Amino acid sequence: MKKIMPQEIEVWYLIPSLRKELAKIFVDNYGISQKKAAKILGITEAAVSQYLKLKRGNEVKFSEEELKKIKKYAEKIIEEKESAIKALYDLCVVLRGSKIVCKTHRSKDKSVPKNCDICFER
Repeated sequence: MKKIMPQEIEVWYLIPSLRKELAKIFVDNYGISQKKAAKILGITEAAVSQYLKLKRGNEVKFSEEELKKIKKYAEKIIEEKESAIKALYDLCVVLRGSKIVCKTHRSKDKSVPKNCDICFER
């Protein structure tokens, strides 16, 4: 069985889920077109469409508190106080501390021990 690293979880699951949430916020809360949302996020319009149709980025389920953080970053992006790349990076760092990566990691790699804390070691 192939072992999966926490960083792979972030790339394969967390980042797409964050992009999905940001795209939804841009379109639903700010009335931005899919085309403009794609430009802001640096992805294709087709990717935004797939996120909005829930065909992509559905592996991670965020808590209400995590969704509030994502909305705050979306606001920063819209107000042009922060680039989407920086916001995505910062959100990954913030959410790494919330154990969302651990939960997803355990669901995808059954060899991860229940007491794993590798993401919290410094």
